[in-house]
Amino acid sequence: MEKNNLELTKKLRHELHQHPELSNQEVWTKQHLIDFLKKHTQLEIVDKGQWFYAIYWAGEGKKNIAFRADFDALPIEETIDIPHASKIRGVSHKCGHDGHAACLAGFALEVDQKGADKNIYFLFQHAEETGDGAAECVLFIKDHNIDEIFAYHNMSGMALNSIHVIDGTAHCASKGMTIRMEGAHAHASQPEDGINPAFAIAKIIDSIPEFTAAKKNKGMVLCTVVHVDIGERAFGISASKGELLLTIRAFYEEELVMLQKYLEDLSVSLSAQYGLKTSFLYNDTFPETVNHKSSSDKIRKVCQEKGLQLVEMKKAFRASEDFGHYLKETKGAICYIGNGDDYPHIHTVHYDFRDEIIETAVELFKGLAEL
Repeated sequence: MEKNNLELTKKLRHELHQHPELSNQEVWTKQHLIDFLKKHTQLEIVDKGQWFYAIYWAGEGKKNIAFRADFDALPIEETIDIPHASKIRGVSHKCGHDGHAACLAGFALEVDQKGADKNIYFLFQHAEETGDGAAECVLFIKDHNIDEIFAYHNMSGMALNSIHVIDGTAHCASKGMTIRMEGAHAHASQPEDGINPAFAIAKIIDSIPEFTAAKKNKGMVLCTVVHVDIGERAFGISASKGELLLTIRAFYEEELVMLQKYLEDLSVSLSAQYGLKTSFLYNDTFPETVNHKSSSDKIRKVCQEKGLQLVEMKKAFRASEDFGHYLKETKGAICYIGNGDDYPHIHTVHYDFRDEIIETAVELFKGLAEL
């Protein structure tokens, strides 16, 4: 990577870090990235509202390859003392998306200056943390007949600048599920006059181990209780409303669908038994992310050619990643670049993206563009 491009990329990363924005609110971030590319490259830029992409055009009949970076932040207060600390109270880049976006922009600088024999699309995506972003951007794949798409995520607990890859499932499917139940109020001294949802909600919670049992599923299935809200903080009233918030997760997306159905069917059955009105709400929906082996093999080849440390992952991440939407539409793969074995983990207050991995990410992407 050219020294000047590396310095520009670091500076951009620090600027993004200082101005973090939550999912679907990334107005300044998107515009700053566009302004950076307009100032430093001749690339065509297509603004899609909440997201955008830039294009290096090699010509008709050339392969279309895409690289994605996300750029949203998290609702976590910046508490560490760094020169480029967040200026936005309660919001910070504790997942490293500032680094992902800066690396993609740095890669764009290199391609713009040195050229390529493929049509390269630089996709800058919003709202990865909530799963909204890729679900909206995925039409980009068909609109431009993208032959292959790549991305990376920085990850702690891995040797600095090592590149980790896996074939098949890389991230589990997941979604947030809210079960709302409504009955009828009564005085606490006469609960039989009302309809209290607490017993139905308790039975749903009690059923979770049965639904997620290993003997019942071919892959890992999890159902995590994240919040229970029943009734009011008033000892004279028998509860009439309740909400149960669950995060459901599975290695195989088909088993996530089955778990959801089990929970819905049980809720409806219990509602009929107790005389409750029940509804369901879903948030933060992520597909399974399944790497294509041929694309993972290209990552392996680049590592071998460039002397980058390659590590074969033995199992998928339980955490989800919306990159899976793209991999349902075309070939591609996501890999992981290590922040260091003992470096603070993402989504924690002590974390900050490591500038040391910028060049590794850019060189990896350059290698993939050359294959």
